[in-house]
Amino acid sequence: MNLATTLIQFGFSISLLVNSLLFIPQILTILRHKSAENVSLLTFMGFNIIQLFILLHGVVNHDYLLVLGYLLSLLSCGTVTMLIIYYRYINPTSKAQKK
Repeated sequence: MNLATTLIQFGFSISLLVNSLLFIPQILTILRHKSAENVSLLTFMGFNIIQLFILLHGVVNHDYLLVLGYLLSLLSCGTVTMLIIYYRYINPTSKAQKK
């Protein structure tokens, strides 16, 4: 493997990890405020659908690095999606109790 290929593979691997970590601040913000106000459920559901199909593409093509990266991303983004649903529809009183 030449240097360029190695650097691209390394950058790709790091990018997959960073992609999954980028959702953690949103998770922490929702948990801290006990509210998903101003967070788009449609956007995060769209992210989840895209991540699922990329993960499945990785499975079909035996690209297990892609599968692992997008599994982590699906878990972290899916957590945001579940928190939005929880604080908006299951327990909407959390925000009202703070007032």
